[in-house]
Amino acid sequence: MFKLSDEGINFVKKELARYETKRSAIIPCLYRVQKENDGWVSPESVSYLSELMELPEAWINEVLNFYTMFNKKPVGKLHVQVCNNISCCMLGARELTDHLCKTFNVKPEEISEDGKITISKVECLGSCDTAPMMQINDDYHENLTPGSAEKIIKGMLNGN
Repeated sequence: MFKLSDEGINFVKKELARYETKRSAIIPCLYRVQKENDGWVSPESVSYLSELMELPEAWINEVLNFYTMFNKKPVGKLHVQVCNNISCCMLGARELTDHLCKTFNVKPEEISEDGKITISKVECLGSCDTAPMMQINDDYHENLTPGSAEKIIKGMLNGN
């Protein structure tokens, strides 16, 4: 059964008070749920958030399903999101994604056997002038090569 921490509940209450309408607090509250639910938003957590925010589940699901920054299924400890929009693809994002999947023995959108990595292809991460780029959890990395991206991920796995 999903339940936010006391700190998470206080966060939701603060967000609800911050906005003119409760509906405006859905995005930050979904981020909080995702953070406290191992990187994803489960149907159970949507029901919980609906009760806590006193909003219909449908409203929360509308936001959840519209925005791609919310994960609707479990992800690895490191969620590697490689931008595959035009600028990044022209500068090697597809090859970068293939290299990372091969190196870390994981298929796109799946979790590695050890539970440490999920590699996803995503749309624009907003850094076309420094393409290709990737986002790992909340960190952004630009001007990547297959080798530099691999080094960053290995460093994160080793706690560097």
